[in-house]
Amino acid sequence: MSPLADAYYTKTLEMLAVARERNAATIARLAPVLGASIAGGGMVHTFGSGHSDIIAREVVGRAGGLVCIGSIPDPTAGFIENLVGYGTTLAERYDRQYGLRAGEVVIVISNSGKNSSPLEVAHYAKGKGCVVVGLCSVAMSTTARTVHPAGRNLHAVADHVLDNGGVPGDAIMAVNATISSGPTSTFIGCSLLNWLMLATMEWLNERGHPLPVLRSQNVPGAIEHNRAVGEKYKLRLSKQLA
Repeated sequence: MSPLADAYYTKTLEMLAVARERNAATIARLAPVLGASIAGGGMVHTFGSGHSDIIAREVVGRAGGLVCIGSIPDPTAGFIENLVGYGTTLAERYDRQYGLRAGEVVIVISNSGKNSSPLEVAHYAKGKGCVVVGLCSVAMSTTARTVHPAGRNLHAVADHVLDNGGVPGDAIMAVNATISSGPTSTFIGCSLLNWLMLATMEWLNERGHPLPVLRSQNVPGAIEHNRAVGEKYKLRLSKQLA
């Protein structure tokens, strides 16, 4: 492998370890919140605009993942994420179709924490009585000026914050004097969500609650299993089961 790629590997492992330690207490606080909501029949919802949508979809309809997770879609893939009012429209449409209920958890992902759509989804969810978790680079969310007229970035709007530990601009490796590459927000963000989901499953399991966890449809009996665990949520799932 190239020296630059090797250096990126080393640095990202260091950042992943820091993110684990930095967010451990928050994940410990959140697992009972998600767990209690799920035990009561609730859903978890995610939203990410642009590239953050990859992270939002990481835990939706996933083999080994909780079935009761839906993602608020953006059909423009973030192209108009800074059109004021658009994020509210997305949240309203999702709410009408699948429901955002008081006490449920909505995880909003925005690396910069400054763009309109994720902020509006967060505001809308809070207005519905949901618990909002913001996943962002705190270093960027606390320094980048929001384009939304409400004037606050994601870290200030959310009830709980998961910090991906990224640098402003997301690229950590200097390729030359003017170009940087090597983003970190996606794989650290996905790791944070998977750590949170595992902690939530552990909380549910320790208290004797059923675990509505999907299996890979590539193993025998999985499709039947997935349909069974998803039955009670089928009218609320943004990703339908096979």
